[in-house]
Amino acid sequence: MTFKGVLFDFSGTLFRIESAASWLRAALAEAGHELPEEELARTARELESAGALPGGSRPTVPVPAHLDAVWAARDRSAAEHRAAFTGLSRLVSLPGPDLHDALYERHMAPAAWTPYADAADVLGTLRERGVAVGVVSNIGWDLRPVFHAHGLDPYVGAYALSYEHGIQKPDPRLFAVACSALGVAPEDTLMVGDDRRADGGAAALGCAVRFVDHLPVADRPDGLLAVLGPAH
Repeated sequence: MTFKGVLFDFSGTLFRIESAASWLRAALAEAGHELPEEELARTARELESAGALPGGSRPTVPVPAHLDAVWAARDRSAAEHRAAFTGLSRLVSLPGPDLHDALYERHMAPAAWTPYADAADVLGTLRERGVAVGVVSNIGWDLRPVFHAHGLDPYVGAYALSYEHGIQKPDPRLFAVACSALGVAPEDTLMVGDDRRADGGAAALGCAVRFVDHLPVADRPDGLLAVLGPAH
């Protein structure tokens, strides 16, 4: 089938967040703190287990009851997103109380994100072929500067970000926002993501849906190309 529009998820689909150790190291340096390497590695593992890195691994330990509500609604607003992730980071002992906000600020920096190797090729080819491109993300901050810094923003015609609309995937209304902004009908649109529940919500609107694996950049050199096919 030839699609008139393709929607992409952000984290784990077009971009990958840095490792927890790199994230912590950068935030420590920015805030003027230091940790011995062994302690840094241990702390990074604890933050990862807590799920404190946005775009990283989901919590592997239970989310505390006092964070249940804000965690469930974390992508609905900027305030809830910050509260959820700084709340999780506060479960881990850090050298200074300022580091919880420093960690949150670091994850929004373009330097914290790396595009998958085939992202530019896929997005560029779609636009050359006249296919409208949109980004639909569950997120609590403006990711447009990340696309700009990595040179991918010229390919994106519309962004539908959950915190800007108060709607989280898999709610089909967020995908409808993107289709409307691009001027394409859902039945002529493909959604590409890494989360079968969240991104799969586009199917309820009538979009086709395909999935990539949420893997480190080095381990997924051509995942987007594979799901879109040689002609994109």
